[in-house]
Amino acid sequence: MIQNLFINILEATIGLAAGLAVGGGFVAFLTVLGIIPRLIQLSRTAKYIQIYVVSVITGTIFGTYMSFADVSWDQPTAVLILWGIFHGIFNGMLAAALTEILNVFPIISKRIRMDDKLLWLLMAIVFGKIAGSIFQWTIFVK
Repeated sequence: MIQNLFINILEATIGLAAGLAVGGGFVAFLTVLGIIPRLIQLSRTAKYIQIYVVSVITGTIFGTYMSFADVSWDQPTAVLILWGIFHGIFNGMLAAALTEILNVFPIISKRIRMDDKLLWLLMAIVFGKIAGSIFQWTIFVK
């Protein structure tokens, strides 16, 4: 009885510590690298800062709930396509902001002599992520 209580407390402590470590890493990723502020700057949507804050918090809470809850969420294909588009846009914009901060694409585009085609390169990645998300949600998640 006491051994089970000790094991439960130990598991809860380890789970909380792991959650804090992952959460701290996520927050550090977003803040230290300035991903969200740079994304706001690139998209010229500073007037919607409160929507960004609410979206990040709501998305994190909803994602955590969906990870731990035993919820089956069957949706029509049209909803899954829309969901995949939103995932693709988010992932593509996050990847574009991260690589733009780290100057990966400008360096690559100069090396392969595509300086004037940088926007097309970024858009190809964004639309590729959207297409991949749509493919995953319509084909694999059924």
